[in-house]
Amino acid sequence: MAGRARTAAGRHGAWGRTAVPWLAALLLAAGCTAPEKAPDTATGAIGRTLERRAAAVMDRDEDAYLAVLAPSARTLRATAREEFENLADVPLGSWTYHLTDVERAGDRATVQAELRYRIAGYDTAPVSTPRTLALEERGGRWYVTGDRPGAGGAPQLWQQGEVRAVRGAHSLVLGVGAGEAAGARLRGIAAAADRAVPAVDDAWPGPWARRVVLLVPDSLESMAGLLGAPAAGYRGIAAVTTGEVGSPGAAPADRIVVNPEAYGALSTYGRRIVLTHETTHVATRAATSAATPAWLSEGFADWVAYRGTDRTAGEIAPELQRAVRRGETPGRLPSDEDFAFGGDADRLARSYEGAWLACELIARDWGDRRLTDFYRAVGAHPGREGAVEKAAHDVLSTTPENLTARWRGFVRQRLA
Repeated sequence: MAGRARTAAGRHGAWGRTAVPWLAALLLAAGCTAPEKAPDTATGAIGRTLERRAAAVMDRDEDAYLAVLAPSARTLRATAREEFENLADVPLGSWTYHLTDVERAGDRATVQAELRYRIAGYDTAPVSTPRTLALEERGGRWYVTGDRPGAGGAPQLWQQGEVRAVRGAHSLVLGVGAGEAAGARLRGIAAAADRAVPAVDDAWPGPWARRVVLLVPDSLESMAGLLGAPAAGYRGIAAVTTGEVGSPGAAPADRIVVNPEAYGALSTYGRRIVLTHETTHVATRAATSAATPAWLSEGFADWVAYRGTDRTAGEIAPELQRAVRRGETPGRLPSDEDFAFGGDADRLARSYEGAWLACELIARDWGDRRLTDFYRAVGAHPGREGAVEKAAHDVLSTTPENLTARWRGFVRQRLA
């Protein structure tokens, strides 16, 4: 569905998966049938190696960054040099490694670690991504011989090419691509994001960062790589938001990831809608939890995006309008499964459009503030079961069944 925005929002693994097939061969070569847990002395020495590596990143010291790599790891050293240079324009506020597991086999070790980094001035919490590192001991010191995404991890933007940073009034755009055309594209995205932030702030009362970080890879395939998912699932999706959906009040470090192909095909109006939608997910992240159904999070983001525009309901919801005119008014609000990536595009469009109309109905009949109160109340519920029912009772003085019935009538009224 061309131009439709979508949030990853923690509903699936946002950073991919990588296996470590070389581990078995490593153990056989060392003559071991099973790895042993590294003693504290080895763990401490390995931790100090990674601390030196992290300090080198923050100090912008390339020699120190390369010094922790094994001299024999020529391919890794060449790749690491490129990645270090690609990071030059990224305003890092912190960069650390947190060891989660160390397994030693002789003078070799396999380390599971969390790379945690923060963008200065933008992130209220570090982004965490798992890494699997291989190390070897030489002369009493440990050196890195391999570094790859861990389970649930994926490549980072600076591993795809030189990163250029464009700073807006309310945004930071980090993009890959050389030349004036690439620079103009990034500046245009920053300008659109700067317009989205005040629009979201007007619709969403309460504290939030009021700034966004956007990642712009150079292709659909690169975008999918950042998300750790097949490219086919994001074809036609102009942008997604990554972030952790957890307990309300958690400090997020969201990223809006732009698909340069689908986003580039949109009109100025379409780009505005996409980035306002995604910025809404950033603003509402701390009030969103596992209790929040997709129809509410996606419908609210579309409600904010279309708020104040001069588009008719039929222009905003063309696929659902066609279904209603065929006599196929939906009998229920969209389920989470209806928003799945890579499914039927028309069904996905109808899900977004129906969700938008549900939030439009609540805003019309109960008011904008009640809509945002309803959103917060659902997200604050301790579990998924009963969350909408309790919020509907407490905030709207109604039931989910009544809300659904009113929504079906509203859909027919607006689209028939």
